[in-house]
Amino acid sequence: MARKLRIHSPAIHYFDMVRRCQSIREASRRLNVASSAVNRQILKLEDEIGTPLFERLPGGLRLTAAGEIFARHVIVVLQDTERVRSELDALQGLRTGHVEIATVSGVTTDLLPGVLEQLRERYPRVTVGVTSLGSQAIPEAVISGQADIGLAFALPRTADLQQLGVGHFRLGAIVDPAHPLAERADVSFATCAEYPLILAKSDLSIHHLLAPLLARTRPRHKAPLETSSVELALQMAKRGAGVAFQTRIGIEAELASGTLMHVPLNDSGAVFSDLGVYVRSSRYLPVAVDAFVRALSEEIAIREAAQNGVASSATKTS
Repeated sequence: MARKLRIHSPAIHYFDMVRRCQSIREASRRLNVASSAVNRQILKLEDEIGTPLFERLPGGLRLTAAGEIFARHVIVVLQDTERVRSELDALQGLRTGHVEIATVSGVTTDLLPGVLEQLRERYPRVTVGVTSLGSQAIPEAVISGQADIGLAFALPRTADLQQLGVGHFRLGAIVDPAHPLAERADVSFATCAEYPLILAKSDLSIHHLLAPLLARTRPRHKAPLETSSVELALQMAKRGAGVAFQTRIGIEAELASGTLMHVPLNDSGAVFSDLGVYVRSSRYLPVAVDAFVRALSEEIAIREAAQNGVASSATKTS
């Protein structure tokens, strides 16, 4: 277990836990201290700053505008403390630490397990937490400090996020082997729309990538299924219920066994979805976090190169 540095006022740690839990009672439970002690530290901070940091609502606590400003400071302070701890441990050869990852579900089937296995052998004392989210929720998890690393497709670039690795993966129609589109080298979205579609809801990046194509095509029939579950979309495509859309990431086993087919989209050119590795901008990364960022970026680059090799082979045979 990685040791924790307590080189700052308890008030900062208490404030951060209350911010995360939106409840003094739950924060006190997690911190294993009395609720009165947590409340006293929050009141002390508010007195020093001269303004309330939380709104007291019937359903819990919510940051005020001043609380949002102070929270950004606290996130920087605590993350930098973690970096200092990891560097001190590295000097002693301990290689400890904890890494929190917020990721899209697609990479949890093959890509991420491989990286975790590799790094477990190299850094056996580093602990890891993984939360699966839709791409649209991952920036907030990284910016707020809930996660050290974000793994997501097609994120818009913002000043608060730094992209440290990226791979460009072709979006394709996902169909069962018996589907009429299965043997094609590529396919337009308009052609896919001649069949029942399985579409992603707005919390997934695929929804936003396909929105312009959907608006231009205007299918005659409403998609029989819209879902925020990538796994459900794949299972329904596997059962022949319609055409789903995804990159090759996350369906490696199905493609290898031939239970699903990936037919690249071609609408006046290939349609790409970028899988990126993200951290909060201007953050100095702890040793363990930096090691994970590098390993994830390298694995994504390997997958991109393998995809391009598959594409080249398909072009030669088509």
